[in-house]
Amino acid sequence: MSAIKNALKAAKAGLDAHQYDIAIENSTKVLTEEPKHYHANVFLGLALEKKGRNGESEKAYRAAASTKPNDPLAWQGLISLYEQQGGHKLEDYREAVAHLASIFMEACVIWKELYEGVCRQLMVLESRDDKTRCQTVVDKYTDFARKCGSRAQYRHSLEFVLPGSDLYEYLEGRLPHPSHTYTRISEIVEQDEKEKINFEIGQRRTRLGAMIDQVTAAVKKEVLQGSVLESLYQHVIDWTDDDDTRRLYEEKLLQHAYDTLLVLPQVQKNGKREEVIRLAQGMVIIKHPFALAWKINLEWKDIERLGDLDVGVLREYVELFPEEGLGNVLRGYLESEVSAFPARAVDQDENQDDEHSVPIMTVEDRLVLMADGLEDSPKSVLAHRIMSEYYLFLDEHESAAETARKAQRHIVTDSQTSGLPLANNSDAINILLGTALVQYQAPRHHPEARSLFESILVRKPANGSVLLGIGLILEKQEEFHQAVDFFERAMKQAPSTMIRAEVAWCRALGGDYPRGLEELEDCLPSVEAPDLRTKALKAQILYRIGMCLWDMDHSKVSRRDRNKSYARFISALQTDANFAPPYTMLGIYYADYAKDRARARKCFQKAFELSSSEVVAAERLARSFAKTSEWDLVEVVAQRVIESGRLRPAPGSKKKGISWPFAALGVVQLNKQEYAKSIVSFQSALRISPKDYYSWVGLGECYHNSGRYIAATKAFEQAQKLERELGSEVLGDTWFSKYMLANVQRELGEYDAATGKYKEILNVRAKEYGVSISYLQISIESAWRNMDLGFFGRAIDDVQQALRIAKDVVTWSPNAFNLWKCISDLYSVHTYVQSHSTDISVQDMKWLLEYESDPEVYSHLAEVDQITWSAFESVIESKDTDVVLRSCLYAAILAQKRALRCCAHDPYARATAWYNLGWTEHRAYVCQRDGGSSSEKGSMQYLKAAVQCFKRAIELESRNAEFWNSLGIVTSQLNRRVAQHAFVRSLYLNEKNAKVWTNLGVFYLIEGDIQLANDSFARAQSVDPDHAQAWLGQGLLAAQLGESSESRTLFTHAFDISDASAIQIQQSYASSTLDHLLSSPAISDEAVTLLQPLLALRRLSKQTRTSISCEHIYALFQERIGSYADASTTLLSICSKLEADYEKSESAETLERFAQSKADLSRSQLAKEDFESATDNAETALALTEETTTSAIRVRTRLSAHLSAGMACYYQGSMDRSIYMFKNALEETQEDPDIVCLLTQVLWAKGGGQERSIAREQLFDCMEKHPGHVGTILLLGVIAVLDDDRDTVEAVSDDLHSLRTRDDLNSQQHKQLAQLLHAISVLYPANEGRALTQMSEARTAVMLGPSKPYGWSQLANLSDESHLAEMAVLGAVSKAPPRGESSAEDISEVYAGTRRVEDIQKAIMLAPWSPLGWQNLSQL
Repeated sequence: MSAIKNALKAAKAGLDAHQYDIAIENSTKVLTEEPKHYHANVFLGLALEKKGRNGESEKAYRAAASTKPNDPLAWQGLISLYEQQGGHKLEDYREAVAHLASIFMEACVIWKELYEGVCRQLMVLESRDDKTRCQTVVDKYTDFARKCGSRAQYRHSLEFVLPGSDLYEYLEGRLPHPSHTYTRISEIVEQDEKEKINFEIGQRRTRLGAMIDQVTAAVKKEVLQGSVLESLYQHVIDWTDDDDTRRLYEEKLLQHAYDTLLVLPQVQKNGKREEVIRLAQGMVIIKHPFALAWKINLEWKDIERLGDLDVGVLREYVELFPEEGLGNVLRGYLESEVSAFPARAVDQDENQDDEHSVPIMTVEDRLVLMADGLEDSPKSVLAHRIMSEYYLFLDEHESAAETARKAQRHIVTDSQTSGLPLANNSDAINILLGTALVQYQAPRHHPEARSLFESILVRKPANGSVLLGIGLILEKQEEFHQAVDFFERAMKQAPSTMIRAEVAWCRALGGDYPRGLEELEDCLPSVEAPDLRTKALKAQILYRIGMCLWDMDHSKVSRRDRNKSYARFISALQTDANFAPPYTMLGIYYADYAKDRARARKCFQKAFELSSSEVVAAERLARSFAKTSEWDLVEVVAQRVIESGRLRPAPGSKKKGISWPFAALGVVQLNKQEYAKSIVSFQSALRISPKDYYSWVGLGECYHNSGRYIAATKAFEQAQKLERELGSEVLGDTWFSKYMLANVQRELGEYDAATGKYKEILNVRAKEYGVSISYLQISIESAWRNMDLGFFGRAIDDVQQALRIAKDVVTWSPNAFNLWKCISDLYSVHTYVQSHSTDISVQDMKWLLEYESDPEVYSHLAEVDQITWSAFESVIESKDTDVVLRSCLYAAILAQKRALRCCAHDPYARATAWYNLGWTEHRAYVCQRDGGSSSEKGSMQYLKAAVQCFKRAIELESRNAEFWNSLGIVTSQLNRRVAQHAFVRSLYLNEKNAKVWTNLGVFYLIEGDIQLANDSFARAQSVDPDHAQAWLGQGLLAAQLGESSESRTLFTHAFDISDASAIQIQQSYASSTLDHLLSSPAISDEAVTLLQPLLALRRLSKQTRTSISCEHIYALFQERIGSYADASTTLLSICSKLEADYEKSESAETLERFAQSKADLSRSQLAKEDFESATDNAETALALTEETTTSAIRVRTRLSAHLSAGMACYYQGSMDRSIYMFKNALEETQEDPDIVCLLTQVLWAKGGGQERSIAREQLFDCMEKHPGHVGTILLLGVIAVLDDDRDTVEAVSDDLHSLRTRDDLNSQQHKQLAQLLHAISVLYPANEGRALTQMSEARTAVMLGPSKPYGWSQLANLSDESHLAEMAVLGAVSKAPPRGESSAEDISEVYAGTRRVEDIQKAIMLAPWSPLGWQNLSQL
C-alpha cells in the first residue's frame, strides 16, 4: 500500500517538475497494481497529454471518469485535452461539458441539502462558485465551437443553453437572452438552407433533361418542407422584447411560410395556406407595412365585384405603400368615376390649410398614374382587373382586352400558388375580357367572347353583364330576334337606356323599322345629361334614327330630303363630333345624291380618321385614290382597315366577310413588285371571298411574276372557271386572265397551249399589241427550243409562223422595239439551220424591212460593217450560192438597227438594243468565217462592228455583267488585254456566272496558260455543273495535254448535258469517239457506241455547212452502222469537194485526203455489193498513192484500197486479180496475220490443189510468226477438219481450247470457236464415244462462259431438259444491244431451240430470214 502512495507522490512530483516520463512510469506502476485507481489515471492522462500522446491520454481520462463519474477532475482533463485538438473532437468536447455541467449542478443540490438551515451563507457562496464554474465551462465551450467548429456544431452549442433544458434553468440569468440565441441559430439555419439550395440546384441542373424551373421547385420543396426556420422565427417572436425585431421576424415567418406554400403540392396546401392567411391578416390588422401581407390579404379575396372589398383596407394600403404599383392603381381607381366606393369626405378648411395635401387629378393624370402603377405591379391580379375595368370605361377596348388576358394568366398562377379556386375573381375577369372582345376588332373575337359568356352563364344565369354581352354579339351576327331576347333579360336585371336603345335598334335591323324608330325616339328624353358618355349615347341614338329613316324609304327624293335622315346625321354630329358613322352616311349622301365629291371625300376621310371600323368609307376612299393612282394612300387605307380586325366574319355568322382591303393591298404590293407580300394579301382576300374573280387574277399574276408557275396556272384556271360560272355580264372583259395564263404556259414551255390561247385572244382583240408581241415572241422561243432539241424542221415552222405574225403587226405598229427584235431573231434562226435556207422568202424579208422605213434608219455602224439598205438590196439580187444565208444575216442586222432607232428615248432599252445588235454582228462574223463566201479577213468587219456595239451598250449600262462578257468574247481575237479586262470585270459584277468563267478559261487556253485555264473551267463547273461548255473546255485542255481518255470522257459528258445546237461539242464528241473506236477494235461495232456520235453528226449536218473532216467522220460512222448507201453518197460528195479544191490549190494534202476518201468510198461500195465501182475507186486510190512517201495516212489508204479491190475482184470472180491485190497488201504490211487469213480464204476458194497447199503454207508460216492469232488458229482448225487431217486436228485442238480462256475475243469469235469445237467433237469423238464427247464439250463451254448462250444451246440440243434452252434464251437476251453484242440471228436461234410455239414465233419475228425458226415451226 505504501508503494502505491510513494508511486503516486513520485508521479505528482514528476508532474510538478515537468518530468512527464517519470510521471507516466509511476502512474503506470500504480495502475498495474490497481487498474481503477482514479488519481493514477488522472496523473497518467495529464502526463500523456503533455507528451502529445492524445489518444492514450483520452483513454486514461476516460478510465478515471468511469471510476468516479461525479468527480470533475477527469472531465476537466478531457476538456483541456479536447481544446488542444481544435474542432476535431468537438462532439466529445460537448459530451464532456455536459457531464461536467451536470456534476456542478448536482454538487449545488448536495450543498443545499447538507447545509440548509446550518450555514446558509456558506451554502450560497459555494453555490455561486459552482454556477460560475459551470457558466465558465459552458461559455468556454460555446466560444470554442464558434471559433473552431462548423456552423452546425456552433448551432448545437447554442442549442445547449436554450430554454427547456436543465442547464438553462440552473444558469438562468447568467446566459445570453433566449431571443439572441434563437436569432443566432436562425441566422445559421438560414445560411445553411440557402447554401444547400444553391448546391443542389447546381448539381441537378447538369443532369440530362433537367429543366431549371423544375429543379429549383423540387430542391426548394425538399429543403423548405423539412425546415425548422419557422419554429425558430416563432421562438424569436415569443422571447424578444424588441418590437422592431418582432416585426422583422414576423415578416420572415410570413415570407418563409409563403415560400413553402409555393412549392407544396396542391393536396398539402390547405393547412399552410391558412397559416399564411392568418399571419397576413394579423399584419394587416396591426397595419404593419409589409407589402406581401397586404397583397395576400387583397389578392386572395375571391370577390364578385370590386365593391365587396374593404375600402378602409384599400385606403390604408394606399397610405402605407404610396410608391407601390398597386397603391398607385388603387389611388387612381378610388378617385375615378368608375370607383365602387364613395369619395372620401375632406374638410375644405383643413385641405386648404394642409400644405401637403394632394390636389385632385385630371383624367389624363389619373390614367398615367394607373398605367405606371400597372407597369410596376406586373403580376397583380387586382391591379389588372381594376385597369381593365377602367379601360372599358374609356372605350379602350384593345387595352382592356390585353390587360384582362394578362389577368387571366396571373389568376391561374395565384390559384395554383394559394390552392384557392378564386372562381368569382376568374368570372369577373372573364366578363371584362368578353366585354372588351365584343367591341375590339369585331367580329373577329366574337366566338371567344361568346364562349366566355356562355361558360359564366351556366353558373350565373342572371348576370346582367353576361346577358348584355351575348346580346351585342348576336346583334353583330345579325341574329336580331335572339339578341332582343337577351337584351330584355338583361333589362330585368339592370334597366338602362342603353339596353333599351339596343333593343329598338335590333328591331329595326330585323326589318321592323317603324317600331324600332318609335322606341329609339322614346329613348331620347332620357339622354339629356351633360356628361360625355350620355352625349355619346344620344349621338348614337340620333344616328340610328337617321338610319331607320334612310332604310325605310329608298327613293332618291326621300334620301335627298334634308329634313329626314340628313338632319338626324347632322344632329348626331352636333351632339358628338367624334362619332364616325354619321360622317360615312353624309359622305354617301354627298357622293350619290348631292353630287358633291369634294364634300363626300372629306366626310369619308373624317369618318375613317375617327374609326377604322368605317369600312364603307374606307372602300370609297380607296377607290377614289386608286382612280388617281395614289397607291401609297390606297395602301394606308387598306392596311388600317385590315388592322381593325373587322373583315372576317365570326364562325357561324350570317354576315359576309369583306375582302376588298386585302385585294387592294395586294394590288399596291404588286405594283411595288413585292410579290411575296402580294401573294399573302390576295390569299387572305380569297379566304374571305373565294369567288372574287379579280383576286384570283391578281394572285395568278403575283405567282407568275415570282416564278411560281404551277401555282399561277391553278390560280388562272380558277379564274377562268369563275368566268364560266359568272359570265361576262357580271365580270365584263375577261381576256386578261387568259393572256396571263398563256404567259405562264409560255414560261413552263407549254408553247402549243399558250399559242392556242394567244390565238383565241387575237380573234377577239385583233390589234392588242401585248398579245401580238407575246404571240410573236413565243413563236421565236419555240423555234429556239426546237433547235436545242434537234427538231430543226419544227423550228423552221415556228419561224414561218412568226413571220406571218410580224407581217401583220408591222402594219399597225411598225415602231415597236420588241417587234424588230423578234424579226431579227427569226432571221437569225435560219443561220443556225442552214439546211432549210431555201424555206425563206427573200421578198417577204425585203417587204418587212422596207415597210414605213427610211434608209437612214439602217445607217448605224455602216462605216464599220458596210451593211446598209443598198448593200442588202445588192445581196438579195445576187446569184451567189449563199445568197439566202447572207440575206438572213443582213436582214437580222438591219432589223436590230431599226430596233435601235425605235428605243432612242429609253437608255436602258437602247443599251439592250446595242447588245442585241452586237451579237447579231458576231453571228454574221461566225457564219462568214466558217463557210461563207467572204474570206476570214473580210469577215473581220462584223467582228469590229460587234466590238463597237458592246462598247456602246457598256457606256449606257456599265454594271451589266453580260455586256462585259460579250465584249471579252469579241475582243479575244483583236486585243488580248481588253478581252481579259472585260472578262474580269464581268466576274467582278457577277462571280457566279458559269459562262464567263468558261469564256475566261477558253481565253487562257488560247493563250497557252494551262493552269489558269484549268482553274477557270473548274470554277465554272462548281458554279453550274450543267454548263456543258465548261466540260468541253476542260476536254479540249485534256486533249491538248495528250490525255485522250480523259478528254473523251469530258467530251461525252458535255455532249450528254448539252443542247442539240451546241456545234463545237458535237464535233469534239464525234471525233474523240471515232479515235477511241479506231484504238479499241473490240468495241468498234457496238451499236450504243456508234448511235450517239452518229446522231450528233447528223444534227450538225442540218445546222451548218460542216467541214469536210466532219463529213468524212459522218461517213465513217454511217459505214460502221451498216448504212452503206448513205456512206457512199456522203463520200461521193466529199470526193467532189476535194477534187474541186485540188483543182484550185493543187495541194498535196488535199490529194492525200482525196485518195483516202476514194479508198473509203471503195470500201462502202464493196459493202453494198457495187463491186465494179469499188474496184475502180480502189485502183484510183492506189494510183494516187504510188509515190514513196511513208505517211501513216498513205499506208492505211493503200491497205484499205488493196483489201477492197481484192475482195471486189473475188466477188467478181477475178481470183487471180484478187490474189494479186492481197499479195500486194501482204508485202506493204509485212505479212499482217489478218491479211494472211483473207488471202488464205481466197486461195482455198479458188479450189486448186496448188492454191490450197499455198494457203496451208501461208497459215503455218503465220502461225509461227504470230502464235496467238485467233483467226489463224480458227482457219487451221477449219482446214484440218475439211482435209480430215486427224493429226492436225489434234494439234490445233489444244490451241482452240486455250483460246476459250482469253478475254480479247469478241462475240463473233466466241461463236466461231464454239461451232468449230462442236464440229470437232462430232467428227472426232474421244474414246468414251461421240455423245459423251459432245456433252463434255458443251458442259465445258457453259462452265467457261455461263452468261454466253452458245454452250447452253449445245447442251439443249444434246438433252431433252427444257431449262437448258431457257438458260440459252436468258443468256442471249441479256446480251442484246445495248447491253451486249447478241445479234437478231443469235437471239432467234436460241428462241427456236426451245421448240415451243410461242418462242418459235418470237424467233421468226426477230429474224424472219433465218431458216431455223421456220424449220422448227414446220416440225411441230
